[in-house]
Amino acid sequence: MKTIKKQIVLKMACVAFALLSSTTYAQNTNSEPIPQRDGFIFEFVVGGGIISIEDSEGIQTFDKSQGTFVFPDLKFGYMLNEKLAITVAMPGNIYEFQDNDRNFGGFIPSVQYWVKDRWWIHGGIGLAIDSPALYDIKDNVNDDWNFGCAVMASTGYEIYKKKNFALNVQSKLVLGRTSLDGDAHRDAVIFNVGLGFSWL
Repeated sequence: MKTIKKQIVLKMACVAFALLSSTTYAQNTNSEPIPQRDGFIFEFVVGGGIISIEDSEGIQTFDKSQGTFVFPDLKFGYMLNEKLAITVAMPGNIYEFQDNDRNFGGFIPSVQYWVKDRWWIHGGIGLAIDSPALYDIKDNVNDDWNFGCAVMASTGYEIYKKKNFALNVQSKLVLGRTSLDGDAHRDAVIFNVGLGFSWL
């Protein structure tokens, strides 16, 4: 009788151990929470870069590049799933032209895709905007607004994540052309590196 009881207890212990082992194995061993990206996203970027401007009238050429700071650089969007978002990017860079500060940026419908948990790529095509910097508008001198087409590609890596906030380092390339008066045009090549603050 004692042998039968011992066998039953031993079998129950084995079953309990097997259940406990399978439950423990099924737990997520990764200390990081699974990313929960959904709903609307918002991001602003601080940083700097290089801009090259060429004017078809020959006033300025690509031979001369200048440092620039990012302002503004915003992104709005909506997550279609945990890896893909549709966005509107508004890159912007302050540059100097004929002793005036101007802003070359855009309004670019785009898509963002997370290749890995923390690494994403982002790109699109849309409206290029060349305008006076809001703090440096002068009547009949620096008050012209020019529009055209721009393409953008960027990539970033999230170095910090907590709940719906992410801090990322990113780089961005923007190519744009705007139309000027008299059938002239202005081309721009922009490369930026920045720190992005995202809520998603």
